[in-house]
Amino acid sequence: MLDTREIYSLTDFLRNHKVHVARLKETQAPEVLTVNGKAEVVVQDAASYQAMLDRLQHLETLAAIQEGMASAERGERKPAAQVLSEMQAKYGLSR
Repeated sequence: MLDTREIYSLTDFLRNHKVHVARLKETQAPEVLTVNGKAEVVVQDAASYQAMLDRLQHLETLAAIQEGMASAERGERKPAAQVLSEMQAKYGLSR
């Protein structure tokens, strides 16, 4: 969640970028940058961004697994040999 105390103007960020970058690295909290008083950009340090992408990928994988399990419970299954044949044809794989 964005901290409303971490809202700065883009002008302030440009003038004091070293201070902002140091704060971003130290707190690992994103900052909202405004243009003409309206939120326009969110910035964060690279490590925090990568961690967020990793968490998102993990959650997407879990969701796909849950959907696959639900599909199987609904009886929407295919024999493994059929799936393998379909994948071979689709991706041009050989046995």
